[in-house]
Amino acid sequence: MKEYRVLKPKLGWKDTAKKMEEFLNMNAKEGWSLHSINTHQHGILNVVFEREKYR
Repeated sequence: MKEYRVLKPKLGWKDTAKKMEEFLNMNAKEGWSLHSINTHQHGILNVVFEREKYR
């Protein structure tokens, strides 16, 4: 069984690629894998992570 985490990253306007990398790596250290990134014309709405529930 999997569990999911949905987050809205606050990246600001400067160095967004670096901040996104740090955001993804921070969650990966907790065992989360990127599932999807939902966007719209104005930017990122949310990031969905998944992992096995009984780790």
